[in-house]
Amino acid sequence: MRSFYVVRLSGLVLLTVLLALSSGCRKRKYENPITKDTQQPDKVLYDKAIGDIERGRFEVARLTLQTLINTYDTSEFLAKAKLAIADSWFREGGGNGLAQAEAEYKDFILFYPTMEEAAESQEKVCMIHYKQMEKADRDNMHALRAEDECRQLLIQFPNSKFAPRAAQFVRNIQEALAEGEMRVSDFYYKKQSWASSSNRLQALTDQYPLYSRADEALFKMGDAYTRMGPRFKDRSGKAYAKLVREYPLSSYADDAKKRLQEMEMAVPEADPKAVARMKYEAENRTKAGMMAPVGNMLKRGPDVRMAAKTGDPAMTAIRPTIPVNIPIPVAAGTGTTDVTVSTVPDGSTLDSSPDARLNKPADPAAATTAAPPAAAAATDQNAPIISKGTIVPVKKQKKVKEPKKKKN
Repeated sequence: MRSFYVVRLSGLVLLTVLLALSSGCRKRKYENPITKDTQQPDKVLYDKAIGDIERGRFEVARLTLQTLINTYDTSEFLAKAKLAIADSWFREGGGNGLAQAEAEYKDFILFYPTMEEAAESQEKVCMIHYKQMEKADRDNMHALRAEDECRQLLIQFPNSKFAPRAAQFVRNIQEALAEGEMRVSDFYYKKQSWASSSNRLQALTDQYPLYSRADEALFKMGDAYTRMGPRFKDRSGKAYAKLVREYPLSSYADDAKKRLQEMEMAVPEADPKAVARMKYEAENRTKAGMMAPVGNMLKRGPDVRMAAKTGDPAMTAIRPTIPVNIPIPVAAGTGTTDVTVSTVPDGSTLDSSPDARLNKPADPAAATTAAPPAAAAATDQNAPIISKGTIVPVKKQKKVKEPKKKKN
């Protein structure tokens, strides 16, 4: 029986080794090869490095590519070699590898901004942070960086073939960011902190109109403003009206209409473009599989199945806002001070008015009589007498000369 377990264990070890060897020897084709058929020495070095990259020998490939760059500084494959170094770091992965890849891609875009591969490099930088995104209720550092980098691709390379995919990445990222803001606002909403909740919801709906729960956010925002008192009735009505107009197929639209009627406010008509957009989103939304809940628990990134598939994403970053019930501080330079500056209309005022510098100092005797007796007694007769605004100097005492000694 023991020998059976030994044989079985050795079989499992052998199978594991074979799987590891097969995965290590598996060749993954490189995305940007040079198809030119030539036997130039620099091209031979480049082909050798690409073969190493495809087989996972990244360190050897980088040494070969660096040899190409240092030896053939005028080679026509110089740009491709620098891009291949960045791709090798990207394929290697890990925290250090991705950081090195981002730096190499940034250098490539800086030196070769007109090449087609520059847009692809910018997309790779976006993907570096996109793959490291956390869930919506966790740290959003990589989500914010990914949003910035993908927007940079849309701004710098708007006509690139990578632009449509980058736009969808931005929608996915903003879905995750908006979900994080929604969870924070729900926390304040449940605590009945209406000012904080409405402030978060206001910023969310203004910044991310493509968010899948934007209609719910508008309804809760209108309710929060209503609970804050009649002073915020207009803001509440605007939230309900926006919900009815821009999200007409929402399950909250009928309740929003009733709220507007109760507030005796006009109920707007539904926007036909909004109706078409919501229908398209409902038909093309990614459907969750049977194992989707388990997969979402195990994976690191956020769930972006509900992200919009159409529409222009926001091209500016979200900024913190101040709740409406907090007074806005006075801007610098708009307040009043005790010191004012004005110009003299003519020069006659300076000529006709007496010069303040010619005023006689105050009487020193008045200052001494006003002083307390103890203080007056303690003062030295030779010390200066100080009155308000004047200082009376003390006369210097003459030095008494010592008599000279007579010589014997």
